[in-house]
Amino acid sequence: QVQLMESGGGLVQPGGSLRLSCAASGSIFRIFSMGWYRQAPEKQRELVARISNGGSTNYADSVKGRFTISRDNAKKTVYLQMNGLKPEDTAVYYCNADIILYSSPVSKAYWGRGTQVTVSS
Repeated sequence: QVQLMESGGGLVQPGGSLRLSCAASGSIFRIFSMGWYRQAPEKQRELVARISNGGSTNYADSVKGRFTISRDNAKKTVYLQMNGLKPEDTAVYYCNADIILYSSPVSKAYWGRGTQVTVSS
């Protein structure tokens, strides 16, 4: 099947930076949009940023100007560069991708297991 493997989370001081990566693997025919979501304790999961297979991006208002999403289609990988981190960015960050498998013509959304980002002094 498909696996989305996130990496790059950790503990960082306010104002610091982190770069998250998410690599997709499996019997993948095509990947459409990819994105990052986050979920803080006792809050709903929310969109952080998405990028289409053509490179179009959209961001949550709370991260515009601080976060940058990018992707490497050859590596089936999406990145999230996070600068100017704030304590309110603390959350588990999840990778998401819309994928078509060789075994099925229907696009389906897949999720990673998440990586913890903690912003604290």
